[in-house]
Amino acid sequence: MQEDLGKLVVRLSAGGLLLLHGVHKLLTGIAPIKAMVVAAHMPDLIAYGVYLGEIVGPILVILGLFSRIGGILIVINMLAAVALAGLGRLMMLDAMGGYALELETFYLAGGLAVALLGAGRLGLNIGGNWN
Repeated sequence: MQEDLGKLVVRLSAGGLLLLHGVHKLLTGIAPIKAMVVAAHMPDLIAYGVYLGEIVGPILVILGLFSRIGGILIVINMLAAVALAGLGRLMMLDAMGGYALELETFYLAGGLAVALLGAGRLGLNIGGNWN
């Protein structure tokens, strides 16, 4: 039961906190994301992938519904975020002495943990091996 509780904590913290970022983008739009994508010489349509990584992925992770797929979506989203906006800070510390990409690293690690471990028994448990 402790393992399942630990997986639930990871799912709720990583998924729940990232979902807030996705809801914000849903409410305010993704124009800044589109600008970064276009600046990287990619079609702006790719920017809509942020909704998969910050809304769909976290919801799957939180619910324990195809949670490994949700975790993979989160990992892809965070890798894209670092590639588009964080490469210049990859080896830097912030003003408080913490890692400059601390938030992105937290979400990437949380998504990766869910992708590797699955949801545990405390979720909807729909998705077979993908959960």
